[in-house]
Amino acid sequence: MKQSHCVFSVLFSLLSCSAMAQWAWTDEEGRPIFSDRAPSTSVPEKRIFKRPAPPRVNPTPEPAPNGGAVAADVKAVSAALSAASTPQNAGLDKELAERKKKAEQAQAEQRKFEEERLSKLKADNCERARQAQRTLESGVRMVRTNARGEREILDDADRAVEAKRLQGIVATDCN
Repeated sequence: MKQSHCVFSVLFSLLSCSAMAQWAWTDEEGRPIFSDRAPSTSVPEKRIFKRPAPPRVNPTPEPAPNGGAVAADVKAVSAALSAASTPQNAGLDKELAERKKKAEQAQAEQRKFEEERLSKLKADNCERARQAQRTLESGVRMVRTNARGEREILDDADRAVEAKRLQGIVATDCN
């Protein structure tokens, strides 16, 4: 009889240790919050700076001399303790993993969209440069407007400079 009282008193002391578990996090304004309950799911993981330690219960208790009744009670209490502490942590970890996965997907979609936009711009620039190159090589007189708004006819030197510039654009954008 005394042995079962001793076991139960040890178990109850273990239960009271888990009740003293403390959570600590900072709110939106940077103030520290201390509680015996987990913060809401709206609090980001990076703002939680203290969590309660999981209870330390021997997972395989030694067999009791009184037929195993006390050992069964110890197993039941340790299972209850682990079940009580797991869902909160598992829910937070699962939600964090889900948020991280969504953020990575959004970044991947953004990168893909940006790459498509740049490739379309390069293709458009390439086509314009090739068209200008064909026009320049056709020998037709070309006119451009200078900074004062006056029309200038391109001479042979200006045509060579323009041809070199267009060749550089075609070389970089038409790969």
